[in-house]
Amino acid sequence: MTNATKSRTSVDKTCSPPSNQNLSISTLRFPIQSEPPISTHLVPNRVDPTQTHLFNHIPNDLLLPHRTPIPLCLSACSIPDLGEAARLRFGVSMAVSSAFVACPKLETLLNHHKLETPLGRALPSNNRSRRGLIQRARCELSASDSAPNAANISALEQLKNSAADRYTKERSSIVVIGLSIHTAPVEMREKLAIPEAEWPRAIAELCGLNHIEEAAVLSTCNRMEIYVLALSQHRGVKEVTEWMSKTSGIPVSEICQHRFLLYNKDATQHIFEVSAGLDSLVLGEGQILAQVKQVVKVGQGVNGFGRNISGLFKHAITVGKRVRTETNIAAGAVSVSSAAVELALMKLPESSHASARMLIIGAGKMGKLVIKHLVAKGCTRMVVVNRSEERVIAIREEIPGVEILYRPLDEMLASAAEADVVFTSTASETPLFLKEHVESLPPACPEIGGVRLFVDISVPRNVGSCVNEVDTARVYNVDDLKEVVAANKEDRLRKAMEAQTIIAEESNQFEAWRDSLETVPTIKKLRAYAERIRMAELEKCMSKMGDDINKKTTRAVDDLSRGIVNRFLHGPMQHLRCDGSDSRTLSETLENMHALNRMYGLEKDILEEKLKAMTSGQQK
Repeated sequence: MTNATKSRTSVDKTCSPPSNQNLSISTLRFPIQSEPPISTHLVPNRVDPTQTHLFNHIPNDLLLPHRTPIPLCLSACSIPDLGEAARLRFGVSMAVSSAFVACPKLETLLNHHKLETPLGRALPSNNRSRRGLIQRARCELSASDSAPNAANISALEQLKNSAADRYTKERSSIVVIGLSIHTAPVEMREKLAIPEAEWPRAIAELCGLNHIEEAAVLSTCNRMEIYVLALSQHRGVKEVTEWMSKTSGIPVSEICQHRFLLYNKDATQHIFEVSAGLDSLVLGEGQILAQVKQVVKVGQGVNGFGRNISGLFKHAITVGKRVRTETNIAAGAVSVSSAAVELALMKLPESSHASARMLIIGAGKMGKLVIKHLVAKGCTRMVVVNRSEERVIAIREEIPGVEILYRPLDEMLASAAEADVVFTSTASETPLFLKEHVESLPPACPEIGGVRLFVDISVPRNVGSCVNEVDTARVYNVDDLKEVVAANKEDRLRKAMEAQTIIAEESNQFEAWRDSLETVPTIKKLRAYAERIRMAELEKCMSKMGDDINKKTTRAVDDLSRGIVNRFLHGPMQHLRCDGSDSRTLSETLENMHALNRMYGLEKDILEEKLKAMTSGQQK
């Protein structure tokens, strides 16, 4: 339970709002989202009437997951039988417990009351911009009149230090919620798999969750991972897990048994390892890097694939390229399709490698790679089953000297009856082979033991697990490729250690980049502030010098003023750097940032005047 939750005051249901309430309803239910609803009369007792506007806009609904109705019109003086001290404590408690919780409902409520933002425009749709508006409101509230009584100051101080401030003061977290071949069976992964065409829709739905700002989906045959920028780690994970359950039909409890969770630096290191091929079944395989690139390509222009998540994936691509270049980790490494070929050859007698009859079902990217790896292993004749012949013709032209026969999809079973090894790599969502289909097939060639091999590298699977019940068939899927990975373990570990050094270095660089984002607004505001002063003083100087000043003198004075400002700003800007180029820690940099904000009033704007105008308008 948070401190803010502990301070929540229970209100008697008989306490009704004042009769002059101008809203059509007396209570509203607000979900926990990214902007706060607005209260209209949370005024502690014995507060100077001129300062009541400070409490008129303190948001309600502090961390109420059960969505309890909150009275919109409530003051300590409206509760009978409360002593003076009790009413004061009640008012302070209500002010403190109504901490800032960011929520998209704010824009709706402002429009309902015909209110405007401090700058007289609609609230920004970007979560970070909206949180910035709330931060400015909090700064204005805490910085305005210091003369009021102790109750007012105490309430604002407690509000400032409230645990709910994490929604607006603390940096959002990068979180990975994932299931991979290392943690979950293929049956679960295939239910959770999201086709590439559905990634933009998934991102939009994820960013529609209350505590998710940005999102990306990495869905392959070996993993289903969701990367998000979350306002709250706990609530973000809970919402994403429930979303995964809803879209897949898998109970939340079952997902929780197999999922893994990583936060911030651990999440960064994980995606870097994934991109480098260190988390793949086959070390250094290149397909995963191409899949990470595809995440960025699909995410371009998609709302929700924001600066933090897109920056993470772009940096991961850089890491993947660097690891492969500097460690030569891809040398001798194979893709999933190559591992499938090696697995099949491991199961066949070595004497039958050249004579075994090969059938490939599906001529897409994976099927094409299987064909190439079979040719590399010495296979000179194979049959390819596909919906159309165009792709098979293209493959035949690309790989001359190899006999590649085409069969239409309706001849699949007949072709399987003539094959010893069947590779399946189609996008079919239903199994192509079930027990009843395989039972009717004749036994495989006696030279390989009369057992037909099905190597299924598709997700969802093209060969049902029930086929294993047939005595003359053996089924292998992507989970069984671990046998291939077991080779050359010593070399794999050595290259992985070299790659980890690179990943650690790149992780520090990425974290420094994220840290630098924290001070960007202050740097811009400080420069703008200095520029306003420079221009004002320059105009005063030029007006005193008269109208007969030549252009050369004007330019010299202008250059002089710019030089003075730049020299003045050099020190503060150096202390706002947080890019890892010096020993300054993030906490030191943020302390410098907050100090500059206070000294130069960089968080202040016209919010005070707007609030006063709205208050006077309501009173009229």
